[in-house]
This record gives sequence, C-alpha cells and structure tokens, in this order.
Amino acid sequence: GESPGLDTISHTLRDFPRGKPASAGNAKGDPVATQDNVDVVVAGAGFSGLYMVHKLREAGFSFRVLESGGDVGGTWYWNRYPGARCDIPTTDYTYSWDRDLEHEWTWSEKYATQPEILRYAQFVANKHDMYPHITFNTRVKDAVWNEKAKTWTVSTDTGESITCRHYVMATGCLSVPKDPDVPGTGNFTGGVYVTGRWPHEKVDFTGRRVAVIGTGSSGIQSIPLIAEEASQVTIFQRTPNFSVPAFNGQVSEDRMAPLLADRDAYRESAKWTRGGVPIAGNEVSALVATPEQRRELFEAAWQRGELFSILGVFVDQSANAEANEIVSEMIREKIRQRVDDPATAELLCPKTYPFGTKRPCLDTNYYETYNKPHVRLVDLNSTPIKTITANGITFGNETVEFDDIVYATGFDAMTGAIVNVDITGKNGNTLKKKWEHGPLQYLGLMTKDFPNFFMITGPGSPSVLSNMMVSIEQHVDWITDTLVHMRNSGFDTIEPTQTAEDGWVAHGSDFADISLMKETNSWYMGANVPGKPRVMLPYLGGVEGYRKVCNEVVDRGYLGFTLEGEKSQTNDGVIRAVQPDVFIVLDMMAQMGLPPLETMTPEGAREFNAASGAMRPPGPEVGEMVDGTLPGADGTPLEYRLYRPKSKGPHPVVVYFHGGGWVIGNQVSDEPMIRDLVSQSDTIFVSVNYRHAPEARFPAAADDAFAAVQWVNDHTAELGGIPGQLAVAGWSAGGNVAAVAAQLARDNGGPALKGQLLLTPVTDGSKTYPSLNDNAEGFMLTRSLMNWFWDQYADTAQRSDPKASPLKAASLAGLPPTTIVTAQFDPLRDEGDAYAAALSSAGVKVNHIRAHGHIHTSISMVGVILSGAKYREKMAAAVRGFFS
Repeated sequence: GESPGLDTISHTLRDFPRGKPASAGNAKGDPVATQDNVDVVVAGAGFSGLYMVHKLREAGFSFRVLESGGDVGGTWYWNRYPGARCDIPTTDYTYSWDRDLEHEWTWSEKYATQPEILRYAQFVANKHDMYPHITFNTRVKDAVWNEKAKTWTVSTDTGESITCRHYVMATGCLSVPKDPDVPGTGNFTGGVYVTGRWPHEKVDFTGRRVAVIGTGSSGIQSIPLIAEEASQVTIFQRTPNFSVPAFNGQVSEDRMAPLLADRDAYRESAKWTRGGVPIAGNEVSALVATPEQRRELFEAAWQRGELFSILGVFVDQSANAEANEIVSEMIREKIRQRVDDPATAELLCPKTYPFGTKRPCLDTNYYETYNKPHVRLVDLNSTPIKTITANGITFGNETVEFDDIVYATGFDAMTGAIVNVDITGKNGNTLKKKWEHGPLQYLGLMTKDFPNFFMITGPGSPSVLSNMMVSIEQHVDWITDTLVHMRNSGFDTIEPTQTAEDGWVAHGSDFADISLMKETNSWYMGANVPGKPRVMLPYLGGVEGYRKVCNEVVDRGYLGFTLEGEKSQTNDGVIRAVQPDVFIVLDMMAQMGLPPLETMTPEGAREFNAASGAMRPPGPEVGEMVDGTLPGADGTPLEYRLYRPKSKGPHPVVVYFHGGGWVIGNQVSDEPMIRDLVSQSDTIFVSVNYRHAPEARFPAAADDAFAAVQWVNDHTAELGGIPGQLAVAGWSAGGNVAAVAAQLARDNGGPALKGQLLLTPVTDGSKTYPSLNDNAEGFMLTRSLMNWFWDQYADTAQRSDPKASPLKAASLAGLPPTTIVTAQFDPLRDEGDAYAAALSSAGVKVNHIRAHGHIHTSISMVGVILSGAKYREKMAAAVRGFFS
C-alpha cells in the first residue's frame, strides 16, 4: 500500500498512470495513426471519444484521437478507487447506437463497478476496431488557431504537432482531480492516495490506519470497503452529503421489462426525458400533498434506489425551498435510523443546503459503516485540520498517526480539463483568459473566437445532470452532422455569434435563478475549487429541452452561428430569449391546442378564463379577505374584495383593477398576485370589479374606476386604512383604467394619490407600436386578441380619447409617483415604455421596471412562473415606497 508523499501530488494528478507502462501509441500493439494533417483531432478516448471514432469514420473524415491514459475508458480508466461504480442503472448507462451490442453485452448488476465498465469500453473499442485510431499516453499540451490557414495546430507532450480543421475536446466533465487544499500535504511520509487517480494495482489496507478526507461521491463509495480491511478508519468531513441506498444487485424484472419489450422505443424515449432515463415524472406538489401522500411517494422513490426517482419525488422540490425541506427531512430521518450513535447521525445529516443542489450519492452500507467500532467521524467545522505531519494529522487538540491518507476531495469539474490545455483562438485570445469569470459558450458546444472548436458535454449543456451516455451521443451526433453539413455546403469554419453566446449564457443563468442551485457551494457552481468563478456550470433545462434547442438551432439555419467558406452566412439571434419557466408554460399551452380567446364569444371567454383560474395556486395567505360592493359611476353596484395584511393596522390602501381586456375577469381573477403583493407590501388592497364590454362599452370601465377610487377614499378609515394614504394599481386593462383614474383624480380636485403601480398597462390604442408586431404571436397575449379586446371596448375614433388611451392626455404633469412594469415579449411593451418616458418628461417621478424575458401575463402567475417573483418583489417595494 506504499505510495509517494503528497509533495509529488501535483505531478501525480497530471502525469499518471501508475500501473503497467505503455508506450505512446496503441495499447494493443496495433498500427498507430500517425497522420499529422487530418480533418479532426479528438482529445480523449472515453465514451465520447469512442463514439466520435465511430461517427467520424462513418462520415468519411480523417481524424486522430489523442488519449492521456494507457487505454480507452476515460473516467473509468482513471477512477479505480474501491467501490467505484456508476450511479445510473446499467439498463441506461449504455450505448444505443449499436443495436447488436445490446445483445452481445450483458451487465452483471444494476450498478456496474469500474472494472466492468472499463471492460465494456474495451469491448466496444475492440469490436469496432477503434484502437488503431487512438494514440495513448499522449496528452494535448496546446492548440492554436491559424486564422489564415483556417486550421488548428495541436501539440502534444510527446512532441507531435498535428494540423486539423476541427478540434474536439472529449475530455470528460470529471477528469481533472482537484488539488487537496489541506495544510501540510507535502509532509506525510506514508501512503497517499487520490480517488481520482488510484493505482492500477490492488491497494491492500489490511491492518492499516487510514484517514479519508472528503465525503463526496468517491468517499461515500470507498469508505465502506476501506473499513472492511483497515484496522482504523478516521473520516474527515467538511460538509455532509445526502446519500440514498443503491439496493444494488441483479437488475429487477420491472426495470428490464420495458427494455426487453422494445429496446429501440426505450432508447428513443430516453432522449426525450429530463434526465435521459425513461422514468415516469411525478406532478404532485409537496405543498399540496397530504402527509400520507408525501410519505407514500417518498418511500416508493426510496425503495427504487435511483437518483432520478429521489430527485423527483415532488414536482416542486428543485425550485421551492419549503417543498425541498420536506424531502430533505425525510432523508435525514433515514440517516438517523441507519446510524446508531445520535451525535454521529446528526453530523452526517446535511442541514445547510437543499437536497439535490449538491450531487446526491447512491451508497452501499455507507451510513452503517459508522456503526463499526474502528470507524470515527471528525467534523472539520468544529475541529479543523491544523496540519498534516510526517506520520499523521493534527486536528483540534490531538494528533493521530496514520499509515495512509486517502484524498477523496473531488474534481475541477466541467471546465478543468478544457482550460488545462492552452487553447488559443482568433487574435491570440486564450480560452483560459476568456473564461476567467466563467465559461462563455453557446449550447455548451462552442465558444466565440474559437472557430471549429467543439466541446462534448461541456459547461452550458445538461451533461452531469443527466445520463451521460444519452448526452454524449446527442453531442457527438450534433457535431458530426454539423461537420457533414459544412463539407456539403462549402463552409470551412463555424463559430457562434456574440449575440447567441450572450443569450445562451443568460438563459443558463435564468434557469439557475429559478432553482435552488445557487444557494449551495457545490462543484455544479464551481465552488469547490478555490478561485474558480462561481457560476452554474451545467444546463438545468434537461435532456429533452436541450435536445429541442439544438435541433431548433439547426432547423432555423444554424441560428446563432457564422459559417464561412465558399460563401458566408451569419444567422444571428437568440434561441431562448424568454425566461425558461415562461417558455415551458408557453410550450405546454401550445401542445394543448387551446382555441384562441378571440374565436369565442365574450361569455365563452369569461367561462374559459374562470375555469383556468380555478386551477392556479392561490398565492400566500393574508390576514383577512372581506367581500363587499360599492357604487359604480352609474350607480351599478360593483363587487370588491378587500385583502388585509396579517400585521396590525391601520394600513395604507391601494385600489386595484384587474386585467382582462375590459371584457373578462373580476375582482378575484388576479387574486394570487394581489395576495402576494399584500403580504410583501404590508398594504391593504381593495380589488374592484368594473362594468365589462361589450355590454358596457367605453368609457364605462374608466368611469367606474374613478368612482371606486373616490368611494374608497371616502371610506378609508372604516376599511381599516389610513386616511390620505391612497394609491391605485392595475394590470393590463386594469392598468389602463388605473392610469385614467389617476388622471381624473388630478383633474377633478382629488382624491390625492400617493402613487400608481401599472403592470404591463394598455396606454395607447390609437396607433400600432413595433412591439405589437414584433410580439404579435406566440406570447399568450397576441395582436389579434388585443384587437378583439379593443373592438369589444371602444370604437376606433374613441381610442384617441385620454379616457381610453391615457398616453394621449393633454398633460401628464402633476400625476403621482409612478411605477410601470413592462415585459420584453409583450405586444404592449412599447406603449408602456412610451408612457413611462412621457411621464418622466412631464416631471413625474417614474420607476420603470423592464422585465427581461417575460410576457404580458407571466409576472402575475404566482406559484407558476417563478422568475416573476423578483419583479413582484420590486412592485411591492414600490408600493411601500409610495407611503414611506
């Protein structure tokens, strides 16, 4: 079990392998590809590199594959630590491109060990005669783009220089071990082992005193087996990890049944799932389910012993902290049941981050190992390591001697293997410099200023959050198809545009913003490596959503790419500009094939709107809701609902008007958003209905709104409000009548208003603004629907009246402080922007909030569109500001 001290660890991590030496070239002794001018150079001969061999050879390209290890297998060549296994079931962690392979290779168990997975890679490479194409024990040192020749020059540590048109990095997401950040690492004279670079020969820990530093995946897998041999095991834990039992063994009949029934259908279905594994999704919310339902669903997922099952117990656990805590606590209950000592059990219970925001683990007897008398857990938060000595470790107030130290300290994930190679693109730009603040890329496949440079499962793609086999095949297929397209179309180079790259990076960040991921310092965020930029590395949109994006990019003529050669083509644009959750809702509605509202009668539209509203989340609780009526402009009783905060009153009061194009909706149709604003602003909202078109056409709604404001002002005290502390608010058509009411209050001697809050308001129906055309279709409120609303409400000649179009008022001076929210993909965006600008020019204090990636309806969708929450927070803050 002897190994060199950690003073040589950096060399060890980079310049392995230990084990049988192999000369540069093919490990099997076959002829080595020695061409120094090829179409494609591929770095890496793991599962990505092997499939690249198959696809490039099939497409007729010349190529070289360079591999730093002594054989194929990638991560499964290097990661030979005890207990190393896949955490995706072997029914799914397998190639799909070779149909015969399905029958020629049978996995021995549910989760295969590293030796078996390595044998699988070798079997594939032998069967398809891939070894002659791979140069082993050869590491890419640097790659430089020659702009004049339109080629890459790839240099290796063996002295080779290879020229190629295209350079593909198939280096894997978890292939560069992280240097241990422990003081005194070079002092230890005993055995030193790093899980990510384990010796190729058996390491015998029998009778030895072993320290294991780290309790991530490799620690959780290796600790039980090390403890079976060692006489003493001390585990140093900084952050406990969530782990569930793998229940490994033979593949169950129910797991095999769909695969055996139709292998092609099973493999195809995997491509159109969130995680790349065909598994039924659960649409139950943890917040809605009863305790009994929660327990039933959790136990079923627990017993499956699969990551995607436990990660998907409830539909809302990845985005809602309360839902996540329900799952987290049930897992902690299981840990307490498995560990005998209560104090040790509590140390092993993760409590500082949401479940799933660090990579969960699958284990075999991990927690039970702590019940053994020779196994000890040390909490580094209370007793940090002071230094490693020549013979052991000093921590807290003691020094313990060890024979061996095992570093299970993880990887420089996703970007490490890429930036560790010196890659120089156009104008001398280096990738390391470009990515110093985070990986700037398009689709996780390419990056601007680095033409013909491709990454397989790179940052910005689903990669480590998916079944890697499915993601690998999708990337290799896309890259090869692109190379064929370029060859057939006379293009020499391809690279992303700046617009497309910026848009994709923003899209990835938008996804992270609506998840719980950013709350945790994980390797998903790059937070495990000191000095590494803290950004979300994998794409959170899932395998299915990502595949749709990549296909759409191609179908739209390589949107976001510049291709040059015999001809030049730039198809600039952003593939996913709307917020991710907005897109999901729009996509779902498009698949439902609902009839457009404008094809219905007003009565039918109202019934449809009411039925849709009945299915939405209710919004947060408020202190009290009181229904009543007040007189409209013509004496017609108008229904209202008063929403009171939980805090002790009296409170300021906001008179609120609902959306619905003056045709649909009522005093409760915007209730979830009103409840949210009430709870955040600590303000009374009185939501008032108004007469609807076409039964009561213009100016009935506007006159009713002003009458309601006057009535509430006169009855503020009895409503529990503070006299003189009054504002108006409204959404869409409600924003229109709120703005009109504010103008009428100014022009008719009051009441004096402290402010107006207008969410995506209608402000000018007298002209066509560009956004009415740019956002005419596909964003819920369409141009045709808006025209229908106007036709129901007002004649064309009436639309220039300030009561219909508040932007047309002779003067906007003297209006109260105004907060206007406009949405990027709203047909009404430009007229809202114009109203904000006109108010400001008139001397009105304006707070203009532009909602990036949102549509007309999305900010109001509480509990459905999570990305709208930050804008509602700003709206609530604006309301508080009116009265401060």
